[in-house]
Amino acid sequence: MRYTGSLPGMRIGSHVDATDPIGEATQREADAVQFFLADPQGWKKPVPRPDADKLHASDIEIFIHSPYVINVASPNNRIRVPSRRLMVQHAKAAATVGASGLIVHGGHVTEGTDLTVGFDNWRKAFLYARDEGGLDVPILIENTAGGDRSCARHLDDLARLWDVIGEFEPGFCLDTCHAFAAGEDLTTIVDRARAITGRIDLVHANDSRDVLGSGRDRHANLGNGNIGAEVIADVIAAADCPAIVETPGPASAQAADIALIRKQLTP
Repeated sequence: MRYTGSLPGMRIGSHVDATDPIGEATQREADAVQFFLADPQGWKKPVPRPDADKLHASDIEIFIHSPYVINVASPNNRIRVPSRRLMVQHAKAAATVGASGLIVHGGHVTEGTDLTVGFDNWRKAFLYARDEGGLDVPILIENTAGGDRSCARHLDDLARLWDVIGEFEPGFCLDTCHAFAAGEDLTTIVDRARAITGRIDLVHANDSRDVLGSGRDRHANLGNGNIGAEVIADVIAAADCPAIVETPGPASAQAADIALIRKQLTP
């Protein structure tokens, strides 16, 4: 029987190679997977997948991560304009595989640019998406680890972002490593984040190779970093939503991380 979590509706999985997501899930005994639909460092539009119907019909919950190059907050129109276009393209492609959401990093502005510019550019991105026929899956904005000009590194800035874009009802992806690197207290992060966003749709369950407040985004396998598996499991339990590990190593290492989360969550 497939494990369905110790809390209602909870699914645990990992980021996997996009070639055969269902096979990758089987190797890890995962209930959920996350993958890219195109080169994460490129600007190409995702192409239709021959396994789209199979993925859509699967009982594996699917999340799609957008390319890292997307920065809809950028004041540079040569980055901002293609970013919002690519975000919409990936959202529509994510719907064809039955994804529950498209994860997009919070983005950043350049040195000397006030963060309010980035927040307003996010608003314009959602307006653009509406003009293009809407987003067929929720956009899950992810908190980031470092950068003084980041729109979603600190919760205070996240609150300012949500004041601008809350009307569009975006989702939120909470990354434990990123929050830890940003210096946030993980014992209270769920309640504080939910008070801002109204929801947490996904947890990126990653330990951290670096110390609290380091600003460094270096993931570690659970229990091998500076956060600890128990704290991460507590975050997942409090969020009461699916969790994806984005941890190093082969399938066996991620399977061990998934198993450890389940063990921590088992009463």
